[in-house]
Amino acid sequence: MSVHPSVSSVSPVSSPPASSVSAPAQAPGRAELLDFVRRTAANTELVSSLPLDPEGRTWVRLEGPGGSEAWLIGWPPGTGTGWHDHADSVGAFVTASGELKENSLAARLPSDGWRTLELTEGVDRQRRLSAGNGRSFGQHHVHEVLNESTDRHAISVHAYYPPLPQIRRYSRTGQVLRLEQIERPEDWQ
Repeated sequence: MSVHPSVSSVSPVSSPPASSVSAPAQAPGRAELLDFVRRTAANTELVSSLPLDPEGRTWVRLEGPGGSEAWLIGWPPGTGTGWHDHADSVGAFVTASGELKENSLAARLPSDGWRTLELTEGVDRQRRLSAGNGRSFGQHHVHEVLNESTDRHAISVHAYYPPLPQIRRYSRTGQVLRLEQIERPEDWQ
């Protein structure tokens, strides 16, 4: 699987004079992140500039609102993330082109101290997100995102705050969810 390295879209900004510096902005919440990813996904020039690979996901790092971490991601046909969460970060994502499927759990999982959990019946949720559609989510949201198309790339925009401290990866067999790996930013940036 080939993956393109992340590319920063941050432009240099000069610092304002000390007299014009204001108090730090409030941290972006789920609604602000969702608004940002919707507006970014509507930027057809940016979306069409993403290099696409027929075999592996590609991504470009973006400058998100209020110090959030944001990504433009390309999904070849048949690819997905596997089950994971974003730890203490809240987030949002919108499909910019194609269609993505999100499988998620409607259950609050313990944040630490477990390796295997048996899920109760009825916790599974499924969403199909065509171009222009997306969602926001809270901390410890466990999901997987998939491009189930057999012949078409999908592209999406994602934002997280605070910037991702870690991603926990899970395997799932029936109703059993098992923590498999914890990734840190240096593993994907």
